[in-house]
Amino acid sequence: MAHDVPLPAPTGAPASPGAPAPVPAPPSRPAPRGTPTVDLAARDRLVIALLLASTFVVILNETIMGVALPSLMVSLSITAVAGQWLTTAFMLTMAVVIPVTGFLLQRLHTRPVFLTAMGLFSAGTLICAAAPGFGVLLAGRVVQAGGTAIMLPLLMTTVLTLVAPTRQGRVMGNISIVISVAPAIGPSISGIILSVLDWRWMFLAVLPIALASLALGALRMPNVTEPRAASLDVPSVVVSALGFGGLVYGLSTIGEGAAAPVPAWVPLGVGAAALAVFVRRQLRLQRTDRALLDLRTFASRTFTVATAVLGLSVTALFGTLLVLPLYLQNVQGLDPLATGLLLLPGGLVMGLLAPVVGRVYDRSGPTVLLVPGTLVVSGALWSLTLTSEETPVPAVLLAHVVLSVGLALIFTPLFTAGLGALPHDLHAHGSAVVGTVQQVAGAAGAALFITVMTLGTAASDAPGVEAAAAGVRAAFLCGAVISLLAVVGSFWVRRPAAADG
Repeated sequence: MAHDVPLPAPTGAPASPGAPAPVPAPPSRPAPRGTPTVDLAARDRLVIALLLASTFVVILNETIMGVALPSLMVSLSITAVAGQWLTTAFMLTMAVVIPVTGFLLQRLHTRPVFLTAMGLFSAGTLICAAAPGFGVLLAGRVVQAGGTAIMLPLLMTTVLTLVAPTRQGRVMGNISIVISVAPAIGPSISGIILSVLDWRWMFLAVLPIALASLALGALRMPNVTEPRAASLDVPSVVVSALGFGGLVYGLSTIGEGAAAPVPAWVPLGVGAAALAVFVRRQLRLQRTDRALLDLRTFASRTFTVATAVLGLSVTALFGTLLVLPLYLQNVQGLDPLATGLLLLPGGLVMGLLAPVVGRVYDRSGPTVLLVPGTLVVSGALWSLTLTSEETPVPAVLLAHVVLSVGLALIFTPLFTAGLGALPHDLHAHGSAVVGTVQQVAGAAGAALFITVMTLGTAASDAPGVEAAAAGVRAAFLCGAVISLLAVVGSFWVRRPAAADG
């Protein structure tokens, strides 16, 4: 099979002095200018471990609010639509900030970017914990999201810089723990906390960890990348905010129907138009290496296909994370704690499998993981289309664990093969593209599943619980059909040529 050939470096962007080449690195090499002289292996382990732990904590917060919504509605005297903004605003901020991270990671050293990200997240967490009412809590969530948006691209770009391609699968396996397990166990953790404590403890429990990461980074985080001169195109920032923000907001409000502040088609239309303008402007600016988000990343077939399959997989993940708890509580009659505990085994399975998947990728490449993984995900979603009010809870648990196994096989090879197919100068932009696709796909998955579930419930002639079960089946049927596209795409993801050998 043909492998991707590494793309040439962007014109007008010569490699910075001391920047690592996209080939396996020798056991030791000079540290970038301005970095203290330390043992490189020990330094790299410290940097990656600190980034992994910090990213896990910040991404955990993306899904921690779902189970907490009923408690917040009572405590803050708000409606469900208002409460949903605690998640919508988080995703909206992420979608707006992530495209700018490509510029930040090129322009600044590792240490100040990390301190900015964890500083924002820690400040947002403190605001949330001390919030006297809904408005301040919402503001805190926005500040949290600003830090979260920076961390994942920073982690991916740093790993691609420090780790030789022949070992990237193992490290990306750890990253997939962050990306898949953190949002998967968010509902479980919030359910456990809310069963014994006030909602503020969701933030108070995280705050010491965030502050410890911030303090450790301030003391020990070295600069491991070499920044280069880069200009910020302000019109691109504005248009990207309108484009990606409009899409995420529109997708997030589809399920609200008449309760939405504006019809969903308005922000979706604005977002689509602004995104078209954004793409056209980036294509023009990247000729002189001034693009906010360099779209030459899509010149790599492996990156393009891997990103598409990733988007489909994230759609299934976030849609399931939203619909499955609703099914368990509204149809099966479980309480939030039982729901959270039932979803926990799947998250733990993903975490346990991720390092193994990384080692298999390094040895055998992506195909032996992606093809079985997408088939398993598709099979699990098809099995969930058979759920009803009489389905045994252990059968639902088994389906969720099987789904988690499939997703564990998918994420590591997609990240490693997709980003590994890019040249070094496009790693920051590739990481930003992947992060943006994740947010849009997550919002699309939530909107799609909820909308189809609502329509399916309304179309059913059955009473109460049976109608709700019919809506859940319709939502999973839609997800199962989409999963077939991921199965097809999995055959087209190849190991990058730079990783061979």
